[in-house]
Amino acid sequence: MKKIAVLGLGKVGNLAALLLDESGFELTGFDVKTPRETVPYAVRNIDVADVSGLKDAFGDMDAVLSCLPYHLNIEVANAAHAAGIHYFDLTEDVPTTNHMIQLAATSKGLMAPQCGLAPGFVGIVGAAQIGEFDACRSVRMRVGALPQNPTGLMGYSFNWSPAGVVNEYLNDCEVIEAGERKWVSPMEWLETLYINGVKLEAFTTSGGLGTMCDTFHGVVENIDYKTMRYPGHMELMNFFFHELLMRDRRELAGDILVNAKPPVEDDVVFVHVASEGTIDGRLSRREFVQSYRPIKIAGSERTAIAWTTSASVVAVIEMVRDGLLPAKGFLKQEDIPLGAFLNTRTGAFYDS
Repeated sequence: MKKIAVLGLGKVGNLAALLLDESGFELTGFDVKTPRETVPYAVRNIDVADVSGLKDAFGDMDAVLSCLPYHLNIEVANAAHAAGIHYFDLTEDVPTTNHMIQLAATSKGLMAPQCGLAPGFVGIVGAAQIGEFDACRSVRMRVGALPQNPTGLMGYSFNWSPAGVVNEYLNDCEVIEAGERKWVSPMEWLETLYINGVKLEAFTTSGGLGTMCDTFHGVVENIDYKTMRYPGHMELMNFFFHELLMRDRRELAGDILVNAKPPVEDDVVFVHVASEGTIDGRLSRREFVQSYRPIKIAGSERTAIAWTTSASVVAVIEMVRDGLLPAKGFLKQEDIPLGAFLNTRTGAFYDS
């Protein structure tokens, strides 16, 4: 695997392309706009939402990484499947992932969705913790991408795709509760937690578990994923989506929210993964708790959400290239060894 197409050159896509270039891949970026900063890779200015010509565009590529909005990924994956190349994305959308599973049954390359932060890195950490126990009774995974200096009642800024956030807030969430695999409503199961003295709330959102319920059903009694926000956020979002009926106008809802709370440069990504189980007959607990902030990568300061998301997918691609992961079929994030992930050139950013 040498030549890679990166679709969507926003903050995440461009940084992923730069990291792949630094790792020795040959990059071609596809977007309607050229990145503002000077980049060392080729850029083709096309409307990436028009997927009809993608199969031809992928003709000499070995892999494609989609950093596009989730609703475009199925057609991109179909084009990659038809071209017989590897496919990677960052999606949290469950129906999209289910489509990838179907494609993987006949793919010549690897189908690897969900390679971002959540789903993605958080599932790698959760699976590593499960493996430490003789019997694991619970895995609780929480991730929050937030402004370091929040303002207003919402305490939020849209550093991530508004369409993706709206999707997570409104779609049902899969969990395992008391051994039963089930679907629960989003923006519920409210809890309070603290990271480095910062008070946060966490609540159910869709997609963060990836395929973990499928993998660990019958193995772990309780698995759930929640998004972390500053206190009061969930109540406001429930009012916005349900009392004002914005759940029926998702695109408009995203426009309103990002207009009210535009992106910030000084952000923070909180990751909290906690598991409980028995080792040699004794009840034990494992915790992974980190606060990731902007750092300088590829010559510039990068937001926390951009580099944590980009580094995760690039580390996975490096592992596939180096023969540490399968070269075809469907890749589950929980099948990626945490130690090997952190030992990659790019995955090491998570451990620094």
